Amino acid sequence: MEVGRRLPPLLARQLGHPSGGHSHVEAICQQAVFFHFSGKALVDTHSERLLILDFGSQYTQLIARRLREARVFCEILPYNTPWEKIRELSPRGLILSGGPSSIYDSEAPCCDPRLLDLGVPILGICYGMQLLAHLAGGEVKAHPQREYGRATLFIDDAADLFFGLPSQITVWMSHQDQILTLPPGFVPLAHTDNTRVAAFRGEGAGPRYGVQFHPEVVHTPQGREILRNFLFRICGCEGTWDLRSFVISAVEEIKKRVGKERVITALSGGVDSSVVALLVHRAVGDRLTCIFVDNGLLRKGEAEGVILTLQRNFRLPIRVVEAKDRFLSLLQGVTDPEEKRIRIGNEFVRIFEEEAGRIGGARFLAQGTLYPDVIESTSVRGPSSTIKTHHNVGGLPAGMKLQLLEPLRDLFKDEVREVGRELGLPAEILERHPFPGPGLAVRILGEVTEDRLAILREADRIVEEETRKAGLYSQLWQAFCVLLPVFTVGVMGDGRTYENVAALRVVISEDGMTADWARLPNDLLARISNRIINEVRGINRVVYDISSKPPSTIEWE
Repeated sequence: MEVGRRLPPLLARQLGHPSGGHSHVEAICQQAVFFHFSGKALVDTHSERLLILDFGSQYTQLIARRLREARVFCEILPYNTPWEKIRELSPRGLILSGGPSSIYDSEAPCCDPRLLDLGVPILGICYGMQLLAHLAGGEVKAHPQREYGRATLFIDDAADLFFGLPSQITVWMSHQDQILTLPPGFVPLAHTDNTRVAAFRGEGAGPRYGVQFHPEVVHTPQGREILRNFLFRICGCEGTWDLRSFVISAVEEIKKRVGKERVITALSGGVDSSVVALLVHRAVGDRLTCIFVDNGLLRKGEAEGVILTLQRNFRLPIRVVEAKDRFLSLLQGVTDPEEKRIRIGNEFVRIFEEEAGRIGGARFLAQGTLYPDVIESTSVRGPSSTIKTHHNVGGLPAGMKLQLLEPLRDLFKDEVREVGRELGLPAEILERHPFPGPGLAVRILGEVTEDRLAILREADRIVEEETRKAGLYSQLWQAFCVLLPVFTVGVMGDGRTYENVAALRVVISEDGMTADWARLPNDLLARISNRIINEVRGINRVVYDISSKPPSTIEWE
């Protein structure tokens, strides 16, 4: 059975669903079904496994989400993964993602052709479809009539991939190349007004299917049914993977990798690092030490609240490192956001290495890196571009002595929260909004100083208090202030002021990869603005950020 959840009322209303009921935006499944440790795939305790080869599509991770919703284990691998490794993993099926390239480009990405002889079903999506046709001897060329956005798909054969669907459905197209001639033994399954072959089936060592559109996006309303047909009718999957399996497998893999060594965990008190700490604690017990670094870049009262909650509920071994002066000294005069992230990341590692030596030579550092951190920081799979350097991923020094454990590396925030619920994390941690690893340093545009940190902490406190009072905090993805390097003239009493501008950033999202600005009630915006200007010395103007992601990111730096 498909797992779903009701959207929060604020998000539902913003998406055009005033009742807060189930939306055409698919609910996020509560199962976390694939993961990596620093790029090394874990052993799947289930017999079902799908592999997704990434050719650089912006939707590759969304394909994996749809498979997770169907409770099927999957892994995303680079398109050029060696054939021997894929054969060793014994997948039930392969999915070839889309991508920005043209198949006839001189450097077009191509998988090992021997994959076609594995004897398992293969589904190609967009570029993946064209690659399948090309490798089998078909002809792919640029078409004068490009096709982007919604299109009507006319289904000519509903025997398997389109089983149970009506003869016409809406799909999302994004291509300029088309298959002109199908390979021998291939037959068309569907077409559009502009695309003669919008889906095909071919025979070989295993059945091969291709769709020119993107079934994984919400703009293809029946897309999940198409993927489920591939999983269950064609690949023979049963959908047996669940959240408990993830927790058990993650704990077992940590035990195997760590052995008898000691582990330190970078603990910030957010849901990501807390879940990692609990998973590692289950695996290694008292050989874990959690390192909480008070770097002076935290929100007001954060250190005290986090330590009290985690020690009270789980008795985790936590060591607090007071390092405010170290970090502020490093950031003196620095205004470039990438330089901030790199300096902060390097200093964190230096502290962790120092603490590892003090506690008896820990060899492993466990941290709460998530998939959005990875995809925005480094091109780890297909030919994707870097958006920013996350200090967990792209900002760590090359000569770091500690080995990384990243059990949440391929999970989204909502899935990590579900793992946290399974592990018993209390609501005050589970419901906390995401907070950047570099802390308030990347919410202060320009130089980071102690005075500017104090101003931002007070403004941020007011934002949290008011959104909680309004009953909206748990419905929002993030709500925070950004301190701008801009001064404006104001009038307070009979005097003239020349003080900072604060930008209010409040967004709704399902996974952090895309986000929209929240349409907060006007009276709530007015209360937040009035309180900040009246209570926070140093701010005399508040503006509201109404940018979505993309094109903007959630954080300003």
